[in-house]
Amino acid sequence: MLQTPSGGAGSGTAARDSGLMSIGTVLNVLRDEFPEVTISKIRFLESEGLIEPQRTPSGYRKFSPRDVERLGHVLRMQRDHYLPLKVIREHLDAMERGEAAPLPVVGRQRSGDDGPEEAERSTVARIGRGELLAAADIDEAELREWESYGLLTPLADGVYDAEAVTVAALVAELGRFGIEPRHLRVMKAAAEREAGLVDQVVAPLKRHRNPQTRTLAETRTKELAALTMKLHSALVKAALGVRLP
Repeated sequence: MLQTPSGGAGSGTAARDSGLMSIGTVLNVLRDEFPEVTISKIRFLESEGLIEPQRTPSGYRKFSPRDVERLGHVLRMQRDHYLPLKVIREHLDAMERGEAAPLPVVGRQRSGDDGPEEAERSTVARIGRGELLAAADIDEAELREWESYGLLTPLADGVYDAEAVTVAALVAELGRFGIEPRHLRVMKAAAEREAGLVDQVVAPLKRHRNPQTRTLAETRTKELAALTMKLHSALVKAALGVRLP
């Protein structure tokens, strides 16, 4: 369970507000477990009805400990179970009503009892087209447009990798700022070039016959992916001349 801070930046304000926290303080609390979370992400989850923070007369958000705990549950279910936001919202609402609410499953989930080969096949969760439309709150025409620009691509059996939910949510959020799908083709191309570079580095490990070496390839891929994402973010910030959370 997430713990509210007992000190540090923003804690004095939270105390004066009878335990309510600013969005910046909430960000600091969540980043202990979710280092990639941003203020924009929190605002997006609010817009999707996952949380309902109070508002001051001036319009500032104030989050209760319950809001922060609920945010933690949402982020955890996205990270660990690849669930669409609509499914997460329904699950949490059912729990708050006191109903029996077993955790939903989207596609295949990795199990600790799976063997090495089965585990490798199960690491990627799947989501159906209808679930993706509901999670991103878009219609068929929008999804077809995004697919035409290569931003989302269904797998061979017509379903999507669970990461498509994140991509769809971000494309939709950028659209609110007037950034159209056609503008994002350059980002897609850059991502594919970065992925190609990582694949080139780990390819010898992937081809190795030793299962431990192939496992090392997966670990190395994740490490390189994290580094390239950090570098990409730093380069964008430097190019814009701005400091972002």
